[in-house]
Amino acid sequence: MYVSLKPPQAEVFSSDKRFRILAAGRRFGKTYLAAIELCRAAWGPGRKVWYVAPTYKQAKRILWRPLKEITRPYWACRPNETELRIELTAGGTIALRGADNYDSLRGDGLDFVVLDEYGDMSPQAWPEVLRPSLSDRSGSALFIGTPRGFNHFYEQFQNARNRQDWAAFQFTTQQGGNVTAAELASAAGELDERTYRQEYLASFDSHCDGLVYYAFDRSGNVCSLQRQSQIAICWALDFNVNPMCSVIVQIEDHSSAEDRRYGRRRVTVHVLDEIVLPNSNTAELCQAFLSRIRGWTNGPGLTAIRVYGDAAGSARKTVGKSDYEIIRESFRGAGGFTVTYHNKSSNPFVRDRVNAVNSLLCNTQGDRRLLIDPRCKRLIADFDRVVWKADAHDNLLPQLDKSNPELTHVSDALGYLVECEFGLRQSAGFRSNSII
Repeated sequence: MYVSLKPPQAEVFSSDKRFRILAAGRRFGKTYLAAIELCRAAWGPGRKVWYVAPTYKQAKRILWRPLKEITRPYWACRPNETELRIELTAGGTIALRGADNYDSLRGDGLDFVVLDEYGDMSPQAWPEVLRPSLSDRSGSALFIGTPRGFNHFYEQFQNARNRQDWAAFQFTTQQGGNVTAAELASAAGELDERTYRQEYLASFDSHCDGLVYYAFDRSGNVCSLQRQSQIAICWALDFNVNPMCSVIVQIEDHSSAEDRRYGRRRVTVHVLDEIVLPNSNTAELCQAFLSRIRGWTNGPGLTAIRVYGDAAGSARKTVGKSDYEIIRESFRGAGGFTVTYHNKSSNPFVRDRVNAVNSLLCNTQGDRRLLIDPRCKRLIADFDRVVWKADAHDNLLPQLDKSNPELTHVSDALGYLVECEFGLRQSAGFRSNSII
């Protein structure tokens, strides 16, 4: 089979890495490259390869017709229009699939898979289903797509740069050679800068449509932080079972005597670390926290701990103690701490919590008073990727989109602390409802 590829496409095609990931601008030629890759991978007896799009309908709309045209001289029989499957004279099979019901893809062993617009798929589709399907045949994979903010496509792209069997490629629309300079100039004049960078320059930028924490900026809010020994340790929790999440925070108060006299607070909130435990419980989270801070002191005397979190943690469980009762017992058993609790009787509205966090991330004067250490990877992912839920007509709702189980929980934990201390309905100063 003779194929003609542009130099950037050929660079991807000729790579000998087992797993490759391509971020490219619109009209780069990703679909054509995918079709050629599939043909090469299926060229041999018993070879089995898949093209996977976010949905089955998308797979058919994007690739079915061009794939049939390219493979027509090599059909072993007429393509199966129902199962979107093509059998080649060389003995291999190409099939199109959708990741919208990725559990249905289990069971097949594959030699090669293309994941098109990977960022629009569930992040669980690759590690739970498609990656295991390659194991018995030592199969390979090609991820392709246009950036959509700092989602799991971005994470996979970044990780590929540091893995031995992986390669990452990034090309603009112009480098693809399929769009004229005049058309690119026209698009640049019609689109906003962020959209143009994303769609035509294949740039990973914050995807702002419905973004919850729009005030977050990696360059302004993420930096290495050190614990201050004389400042209380704040621990904020979200009582989701899988995963159990919490953040370790310190609040640095820069208020002058005059600020305090007039009820003003000049503070910086430092998120030092996060604890994320899959399939866990409150007792294990307590042990993880105590292990993490063991050896930390606030100088002579007891170490001051301030606990914040989900109001639901005060409710007694069907069997056993409430979450906060478990926390109290854990600290009593550990000793060496003076602990105050700042959990409310009911949770604030989601919008109030989010607004409080955004105001610390960046206020109208451009001040960034919420800083996050780079080790807090899940919290940073939340700030990059959590969006508002939308209805069937794409109208945004006052609810967080929780369709991705990996997101929202760590930022929820931090949000309880921030709203309690800095929400519009709160007066200045730490507030406690109990102490041990």
